[in-house]
Amino acid sequence: MGRMLSALSGRALELGPARFAEQTGNWRAEIDDDYIYWLILDCPGKSVNTIDRGVLEELGHHVDHIIDKKPSAVVIRSAKPAGFAAGADIRQFVGATTGDITGMIKEAHLILDRLEQVQAKTIAVLHGHCLGGGLELALACDRRIAVAGASLGFPEVMLGLHPGLGGTYRSTMKADPIEAMTLMLTGKSISARRAKSIGLVDAVCEERHVRAAVEAALYGDIGREPDLKTKAFSLKPARSFAARQMRKKTKEKAPKAQYPAPYALIDLWEEHGGSRSSMQKAEMESFAKLIETDTSRNLVRVFFLREKMRGLRSGKSGVSHVHVIGAGAMGGEIAAWAAKQGFRVTLADVALKPMGRAIKAASKMLQATLKDSIKVRDALDRLIPDVDGLGASHADIVIEAVPEKLDLKRKIYADIEPKLKDGAILATNTSALPLNDLAEGLSDPSRFVGLHFFNPVSRMQLIEIVSHDRVAPETAQRATDFAVELSRLPTPVKSAPGFLVNRALVPYMSEAILMVDEGIPKERIDHRAEEFGMPMGPVELSDQVGLDIALDVATSLAERLDQPFPRTPEWLPKMVEEGKLGRKTGGGLYEFGPDGKPKKKPVDALKDDTKDDPDLLDRLILPMLNAVVACLREGVIEDEDMADGAMIFGTGFAPFRGGPIHYARTRGIDEIVAKLEKLKDKHGPRFTPDAGWEQLKTAEQKAA
Repeated sequence: MGRMLSALSGRALELGPARFAEQTGNWRAEIDDDYIYWLILDCPGKSVNTIDRGVLEELGHHVDHIIDKKPSAVVIRSAKPAGFAAGADIRQFVGATTGDITGMIKEAHLILDRLEQVQAKTIAVLHGHCLGGGLELALACDRRIAVAGASLGFPEVMLGLHPGLGGTYRSTMKADPIEAMTLMLTGKSISARRAKSIGLVDAVCEERHVRAAVEAALYGDIGREPDLKTKAFSLKPARSFAARQMRKKTKEKAPKAQYPAPYALIDLWEEHGGSRSSMQKAEMESFAKLIETDTSRNLVRVFFLREKMRGLRSGKSGVSHVHVIGAGAMGGEIAAWAAKQGFRVTLADVALKPMGRAIKAASKMLQATLKDSIKVRDALDRLIPDVDGLGASHADIVIEAVPEKLDLKRKIYADIEPKLKDGAILATNTSALPLNDLAEGLSDPSRFVGLHFFNPVSRMQLIEIVSHDRVAPETAQRATDFAVELSRLPTPVKSAPGFLVNRALVPYMSEAILMVDEGIPKERIDHRAEEFGMPMGPVELSDQVGLDIALDVATSLAERLDQPFPRTPEWLPKMVEEGKLGRKTGGGLYEFGPDGKPKKKPVDALKDDTKDDPDLLDRLILPMLNAVVACLREGVIEDEDMADGAMIFGTGFAPFRGGPIHYARTRGIDEIVAKLEKLKDKHGPRFTPDAGWEQLKTAEQKAA
């Protein structure tokens, strides 16, 4: 029965006679009437295949069998509906010694080299996701057929690595070398058709035509010979010229000191790209070095943080219809993103003008993210302007995203709650107001929860799931499940001033504005923060958020937390009154050009005698850490890993540092507390170390 169900689950995929073959380990295999050896990857107990030591060792045994049987061809593909493979299983490297890692890599290369050398024509059929180690396995085959809709890529750079199973040389020698390098340097995935255009795959077909495509590959009707461009880059002068351009472009986004992997890849290709054997040896050595770096260890940690946050999902949310109230910047983006993810969405607002702007912005965002006119059309069809608010009575979740005014929100709830259907969730996108206050007047506060999105919704991965005293556990869980279904990362927090992310971010931004008041050049402040690894300096961030919003949130937090905050310079409220609010008005702390970018003086052009502070970076970063520690102590967030994940995915806190708490532990809690005390003596009580530092230290000592 289990075997039959397994076969039926993959009935849409062409698996040849191996569909009914007995599973042994991670693979099943069978030879068909045309003497084609069908080898199917189907890792048991997993929804997606990953390439680990066991998978490759078993592949080696199948290669022995193929050599013995001498089939006419070999077809390698996956039985998983999700795709071919999600990449290498990074867990196999965690805790392994350098010797273990080097041994695993060499063993894997030997197996893939043997696969590449078998006499029968080897054909990889790729559907769904084909990433990292999965794509490297496919590149060891003679031909690659991609099923329409497949996505291919090398995401290793996101883990502080580059491909390590032969991908660096096989991709640059089989595909357009510049395009292959771009794939590896960016970590981005490309479509099947794009992969065909650059030579990464040999053909693209619909699933129903896979058998015909296999036959075409067998008889030599598909394939690509190295073109003039590939041959030109086999010469070092051509590679050196391209490598200089690559380094320049990479430096704009990833400094070498923080992210060594892309530079190691460029060096590898420039020096060894003309020789397969030389590049193979250098790839293995380079990969083994990179995996031992702090950057890679911390980025691997971030990978597991992401998985842990996704793992908070317990099942399906039961949401199919989303109703959003408020077509402003946040409400419009929430609605558009939900439509993109396949939900039916109704968007309500009291005015037509913001509705029109929201639909226009949605179209622009969808075109930028989907890059497919049919998918954009379908998503826009799911996004329904709802001037009369009729969707509220049919929705599974209603998300309120109106301005931060307590009375306004309560009025909306009073009108909406009687219309909600049984089982519907009422959610607020508030970033500051206490949920207990918002819930007053609700007849059923158990269905009320906070869903705090971050702007822009299409790029910021975090959603804070905000609970309050009377929320039902099943409501919070369904909200968490819904966040994951939106392809977002949920973090459970308790209702408290600023929740977690804003509470930590406001001191960072407020201290920067105070530094500007002290005469420190804003470009220098931003530069130091960006050198630390923040995606944007705090002065520019204040302009991006809007000085009116930044001032309002800082004032609100200072009042509600009853603790010292950086003083607000007198000129800031005046700027807000004058309408100089930042990017949205064309100017604030910076002036903004037509391209929406701030006009900054080059840091190198700042005079040495301009005001500086040797403690500048610690004044920015340590209050942020202090706030996160306070949130842990107060129970706003209960898990250190979740706190680190929330700050990385909600603020962009330097990923290569592994998160603020991880950074604090790495730097040393005693050192940070001592530095906070010095800053307190010099700048005032806002730098007072939180009592939670002592709790962290105690936990660290117990763990040791």
